[in-house]
Amino acid sequence: TEVVSYTYEERTMAEPTRPLPNTSEFDTGPFWKATRDKRLTYQVCDDCGAVNFYPRRHCMSCLGNSLTVRDASGRGKVYSFSVIRQSYHPFFRNVVPYAVAWIDLEEGPRLLSNVVGVEDPLQDISIDMPVMVEWEEHEDVCIPLFRPA
Repeated sequence: TEVVSYTYEERTMAEPTRPLPNTSEFDTGPFWKATRDKRLTYQVCDDCGAVNFYPRRHCMSCLGNSLTVRDASGRGKVYSFSVIRQSYHPFFRNVVPYAVAWIDLEEGPRLLSNVVGVEDPLQDISIDMPVMVEWEEHEDVCIPLFRPA
């Protein structure tokens, strides 16, 4: 077997890429498949009416397994956020500072994402700030990010 070695320059030439979700995972696969069509989905329990997010096989409130998938509008508000100033991951190291935020969607789910489209995340993001989904496109999936509405 031939051993291939690369110089440091060759190893670091490629642009680092965002880590992407496993789109074939049983519970979350349908959610990620819907993102290909830029659909932001969540589940509602048919038994008790509870909103469920992240996708799973059972209701988090009553443990029932009859869940209906619905489309969210993509509108929400920042519930909480943190500004990341240092990252060791090659992709995120190139985008610091950036904001990681819990977003409360109008329909009820709360999801973790990034707030984008701001000059200074420390100054330009606030609790209860209205946001709207924006899609970062990749080959097999789109990542839901949020920008000020």
